[in-house]
Amino acid sequence: MVSIHLYGNLRRYAKDNSASSDSIIEAEVKENEEIYDFLERLGFEIGELYTIFINSRLLTSRTKMAPFLGYQQVCEDECLCWELTEIVKDGDHIGLFGEDMPALVA
Repeated sequence: MVSIHLYGNLRRYAKDNSASSDSIIEAEVKENEEIYDFLERLGFEIGELYTIFINSRLLTSRTKMAPFLGYQQVCEDECLCWELTEIVKDGDHIGLFGEDMPALVA
């Protein structure tokens, strides 16, 4: 099972998207499934995602400031790539931030 934590406007994807909810989706992952395919299978529009974290580490962001904010990173470079080929594993925690929350420091 994978936990997807939703922030900002992306909370609408959660069953309970009220302000008091944690806005978390739990989903099964297929073997060797890349994060791009995983998120698309769950109905997310990749183009509306602004920043993605996996297990509290920055996977990618559309803001060029992200690499300079001191996040631990999945990638070795600036984490601005949107190929999203990282394999999702059972037990992973994914954080999704929309364009309305581009500079959130987590």
